[in-house]
Amino acid sequence: MRIASIEERRRFYSREFSLTKVREWFRDWKSPIVFAAVIGRHTGIAPEKYRRESGQTIVIDEYENLSEIKSYLIDFRPESAYYDRNTYKDWDQARRFRNDPAQLGRSFGQELVFDVDPENFTCPIHGTLEEKMRKHQGLSFCRLEFQLAQQQTVQLIEILSRRFSNIGLVYSGRGFHVHIMDEEIVFWNREKRLTLVRSLAKKKGFDMDEWVPAGGMRLIRLPYSLNGLVSRIAIPLAKNECGVFDPITDERTIPKFLSH
Repeated sequence: MRIASIEERRRFYSREFSLTKVREWFRDWKSPIVFAAVIGRHTGIAPEKYRRESGQTIVIDEYENLSEIKSYLIDFRPESAYYDRNTYKDWDQARRFRNDPAQLGRSFGQELVFDVDPENFTCPIHGTLEEKMRKHQGLSFCRLEFQLAQQQTVQLIEILSRRFSNIGLVYSGRGFHVHIMDEEIVFWNREKRLTLVRSLAKKKGFDMDEWVPAGGMRLIRLPYSLNGLVSRIAIPLAKNECGVFDPITDERTIPKFLSH
């Protein structure tokens, strides 16, 4: 795993990025879909014409179709591509409320997602996240940390499956995103989401970042996009795959620029 170069990002979005698969991911969405890109915030790598914007989150909410989204990504060559989990009534509402989490559950809903990243786990070799941050290794992780994230994700899915029926799993390029897509949960407010998250943390011992599932962070990595920090493709997985999944060898996650 390594950082993808500008040229490798361009090649991926030009030749491999599948709009058919992206359409399938959003097949049940009835809300306007807002996309976003970060060009080089963590990698420091950006096309010359976008160097000033490289650390910003570029929101894409003006496009005719998904083919235009692909054109944006080929042009930006981002390290990361995202979509907005908020479910808006129309585009006007999307532009008015996307940055107002206080409206969650009132003016708009949101897909619930749990983000399980390996760097958040304490490693006997590399230490805690705080220790890794002091060493400027906050986004780095080892095989053991990945396995810890894998185990927690398996346990999380098992517990959530007792209450929710429409659960999706995505390998993000580093860790896992567990998507809860049951209609009943879409319009939960922040307080109700926090109650669920804190219950899981307290009763089941999960080490969870509240920011994503509680709705504070509305963006989530776009399935089938390239995670340029590690040169891996974010892919949906079957829930029963999580325990045996290996991102080092699974060909679905490896972009073609690594196979030559």
